[in-house]
Amino acid sequence: MSPSQHSLQGRTAARTVVVWDALQNILRGTSASVIDIGGGTGGFAVRVAELGHRVIVIDPSPDALAALARRADESGVADLVTGQQGDVASLVDLVAEDSADIVLCHGVLEIVDDPAAALAAIVKVLRPGGMLSLLVSQHHAAVVARAMAGHFGQARALLEDPSSGATTRRFTADEITAVLDGAGFDATAVHAVRVFADLVPSSLVDLEPGAATALVELEQAVADRPEYLTLATQLHAIATPR
Repeated sequence: MSPSQHSLQGRTAARTVVVWDALQNILRGTSASVIDIGGGTGGFAVRVAELGHRVIVIDPSPDALAALARRADESGVADLVTGQQGDVASLVDLVAEDSADIVLCHGVLEIVDDPAAALAAIVKVLRPGGMLSLLVSQHHAAVVARAMAGHFGQARALLEDPSSGATTRRFTADEITAVLDGAGFDATAVHAVRVFADLVPSSLVDLEPGAATALVELEQAVADRPEYLTLATQLHAIATPR
């Protein structure tokens, strides 16, 4: 494996490890029915299926669903993964109510017209005692990212107005907890995701022996520390409907 390939794998792992750790914890010891809204080509869905769970991926892109089918087939889990074209607005028309043990909603609330309506649809398809894995972009990190790139005016504008120049929605930890609460969910955990992975120069991960592994371990170490939520590129919440 070349240094660049090793760096890419290490950086990808650092960006996903916190969410994957949380998913493994809630999936362990069960045989679950999982819905992955906006799951695309199956980055999480196929890994969940490899643990023995059935997954329905709902995504608006037929190209992404075709790639999902190929990926599932290559991984030997084609019988456990089903793709359906649609989005969270059509969720209740695509799957039965009270049919899912776990719903993954990663990178979706940022782009929907009404986050509360999206979460209300998810409540309908979750079984009693079911769980939601919610991943959203975090506001403060966007300010830091623009400043780090030298775009100080954009950083200042975004600091003063979270919607400034934005094509997608971002949340703080308090905001996502409030949105969940208003939709009838209790957030049982909120994790900091990609605190360092998007800030560390690629050259360090490329050249420093063991850097990729150390970066993954660092992301895991800060995931449950509330003081790092404001630095995280993303926030991951585990929530249960009341």
